[in-house]
Amino acid sequence: MPPSTYVLEYHLVNYRRTWRASVFSSLVLPLLTMLGFGLGVGGFVTGGVEGVSYLEWMVPGLIASTAAQVAVAESTWPVMSCFTWVKTYFAQAAAPLRIGDILGGHLAFMLFRVLVSTAAFLLVALCFGALRSAWAVAVLPISLLLGAALAAPVAAYTASVSSDSYLAILFRFAVLPMSLFSGVFFPIESLPTVLRWVAWALPLWHGVDLSRAATLGLDPGPGLVWRVLYLLAWGVAGWFLATWRYRRRLVV
Repeated sequence: MPPSTYVLEYHLVNYRRTWRASVFSSLVLPLLTMLGFGLGVGGFVTGGVEGVSYLEWMVPGLIASTAAQVAVAESTWPVMSCFTWVKTYFAQAAAPLRIGDILGGHLAFMLFRVLVSTAAFLLVALCFGALRSAWAVAVLPISLLLGAALAAPVAAYTASVSSDSYLAILFRFAVLPMSLFSGVFFPIESLPTVLRWVAWALPLWHGVDLSRAATLGLDPGPGLVWRVLYLLAWGVAGWFLATWRYRRRLVV
């Protein structure tokens, strides 16, 4: 069994003691979001968007945005805690574990959290009848890919800062704008050309576009391969960057 499996097991055991605290965010928040944005705001959008109701159009964006936010949340303060407050990483580095094992095991747990949150949102959307295609199940691997594309580079960022104040800055100036301008709530075609290019550069837009094609049963065309490769590139680059930053912090 790979050593990273034991690191994953450590985080899962801890999560077994604290999972109740995440029930609200995993089930109740998606429900409130569906009621507020999908039905509330959607009631004022006459004619729908791109031939479907606003609720059906927005749900895949909300699912992808949830996956992105969970990935970022799990790769910020928990990682900071393992470095600075609880110093779990240093204890693991003192054991016969390599940097790749420590990082890989924790990233695997982050993706587990992304998968659980995405599955819960998908279930809520199904109950609202907001899924038009059986291909909606493809949202699960898409969310994992999006989660990896964000969790790895954000973990590298967290390993590079000395205070959690920098994490609040990340959410304020990166995560929030990314959520607003990635096609979650409105088509990016309505944005100015410059902001449209920014949206295309963000990994969330690619996750939103793939998720929307899956839930609406649309043919993504040749763009499917490029979007998947783009998200993979973010994840691979983030992995190497995080490995480098973790090694700088843990290897004396």
